[in-house]
Amino acid sequence: MNNAIEINGITKKYKDFTLGGVQAVVPCGFATALIGANGAGKTTLIDILCGVTGKTGGKAVYFGDMTDIDDDKLRNRISYCSSANFFPMDWTLKKIADSMELGFDNFDRQRFAELCRRFKLGDPTEKKQKKLMKLSDGNKMRTYLAAVLARDTELLVLDEPASTLDPLARDMLCDLFREYLSERDGERSVLFSTHNIADMEFATDYAIFMSNGKVIEQGFVEDLKEKYILVHGDAENADRARPFMISFSGGRTGFEGIALAENADILRTYDTAVETPTLQQLSIGILRKAEEDDK
Repeated sequence: MNNAIEINGITKKYKDFTLGGVQAVVPCGFATALIGANGAGKTTLIDILCGVTGKTGGKAVYFGDMTDIDDDKLRNRISYCSSANFFPMDWTLKKIADSMELGFDNFDRQRFAELCRRFKLGDPTEKKQKKLMKLSDGNKMRTYLAAVLARDTELLVLDEPASTLDPLARDMLCDLFREYLSERDGERSVLFSTHNIADMEFATDYAIFMSNGKVIEQGFVEDLKEKYILVHGDAENADRARPFMISFSGGRTGFEGIALAENADILRTYDTAVETPTLQQLSIGILRKAEEDDK
């Protein structure tokens, strides 16, 4: 099995937005980031893949041969977590554990307690506990993550898990991704969405870029860093370099942007510096180009 999910032409039409003909893969054994600005269609796609909402067309194939997300056997292999109100706001840690244990036979109550302590949420066996409504947004997300990570699954799907977390918790989340993937020797996969990849780059093996309901680029991060380059130079050479760049920003003293690596030699003749981009720099360049093309 090479892919945890194969997405074949999935569409979803709303009155003012269309998720259009998405073709993408989520490779097995890796952490895949779904990257795009707010409104790009990331949550819509994740909701379709996890059976939260229906699709207009296309299909998804899970684990090589399963296509019915409503199949209990398939759902039991996938842990899904949304970014908002995942559980009723009057629930406590104990109520969450009771519910998860009732709903999933692969929920480990002891593992949940360990994760709660690791996230500094308290002990789910204590009599006095705060309700979710009393927690900060960051601690709500920590609670959701503890609940889904306490299940023994093969695919972890998270919608904007890092958006409300502080830097330390984001770093911990990266560690948890790595632990989740390593426990099954390549049989587990992670799919998470984000509009800001900076703190999650360490946890990302494969990237899918979305803009305006479409996939505009995808690939393993190391391959993408070979395909694209970061270019910067003096303002006097900006006009000559710009035609060979896919994204560009410049000022009075200099310019910077992303270009295809195949243009590196030409760009160097204009006295530019050529470097390997970070995933964050690559994301900004690719998404900026997509926005310009949509204008």
